Amino acid sequence: MAQISLGVADAQRAGEFWMRALGWVRRPPRWDGDDWFVVEPPPGGRGTPIALDVSESPAPEFPRIHLDLTADGDLAAEVARLVGLGAQRVDWPFYPPPTPGEKPFVVLADTEGNRFCVEG
Repeated sequence: MAQISLGVADAQRAGEFWMRALGWVRRPPRWDGDDWFVVEPPPGGRGTPIALDVSESPAPEFPRIHLDLTADGDLAAEVARLVGLGAQRVDWPFYPPPTPGEKPFVVLADTEGNRFCVEG
């Protein structure tokens, strides 16, 4: 997979959020004046880059696709960190009832309203 693209109203704001959230870096522009914002793992890191495409359409309330992040350690602490970076908690009506052995998760929205999950 080359990259994942997210629609955003403000690519700079979204890019800064995702760089801090993931500990990633901005891909260098392809040419002078290129305002395409792509975040990617730092050199030697792993992961699929995220392109932040300017879009005038709002983020869907119940998207058919979203990102899943894994909390390394304490789920509540990771959620608090992401909220501190600008994410918002989402009241998600489709939480399944907890089952033994299943990891808990929390639904958040990035600075642009794109939903993502954080798994404990």
